[in-house]
Amino acid sequence: MNLTPFTKHYATWERATRAVRHYRWINEHAKPLRQPALHAVGSDSLTFERIEGRSVRPEDLPRMAELLGHAHGAAWASDLQSASLGTPHRFQDGTTFDDYLSPREIALRRRHEQGYLPNKAALYAMLSLLKATAQGPCAFYKDSNPRNFIVTSTQDIVAVDTDDLSLAPMGYDLAKLIAALHLTYGPLTDQAVNAALHAYNAAARSHGARLGTTDRGQLDSFLGLHAVLTAPYVGRNGYHYSLPLRFHH
Repeated sequence: MNLTPFTKHYATWERATRAVRHYRWINEHAKPLRQPALHAVGSDSLTFERIEGRSVRPEDLPRMAELLGHAHGAAWASDLQSASLGTPHRFQDGTTFDDYLSPREIALRRRHEQGYLPNKAALYAMLSLLKATAQGPCAFYKDSNPRNFIVTSTQDIVAVDTDDLSLAPMGYDLAKLIAALHLTYGPLTDQAVNAALHAYNAAARSHGARLGTTDRGQLDSFLGLHAVLTAPYVGRNGYHYSLPLRFHH
């Protein structure tokens, strides 16, 4: 059965162009991530192969962790070995995608303005935590929430919505997936989280001896950041639960 292609529209030509660039970067440098075929590029739209299936669920976490580990390891080996978490990553055409620190610092300050960080002390604690996590080999962040992956009837996993990429430490996007599964389905067990981290590290390590060293303390730090960054979305977009907010480092 031939499925009708899916067309995604963007507010501006620049946004569509950025999405194409990021899609092609993943295809070149993070080959373990399968994406829908890109059929056509319009002035403000992209037309993709339509993929049918379901969103990721908690029972998919071990496979997803392994997939992310391979994707991040492959990207590091291919293009990110010389990248710095505090500097935007430059494409061959001279354009860039965001660094790790600056957009998240802006977002944390916005959360303080919105009231999700109760005082300046909490803000400074989270900014300190952000800076402390900016270390180690670079991976990329693609917002790994359950809706951004499709599990097909043949159990293939397809990544969608790769419009916005940024640099991130190894393990940061795995933490986003864990956080989003918690927000959607409720708390995960420590055993499930530890097993996912082990699978992620083992997969990443296969791409380089420097990789696969994310420990549980680092993962918990990332989860602390995601708790604040995702706070405005609790009660929306399928996020029925909340993550505990921690304002100390």
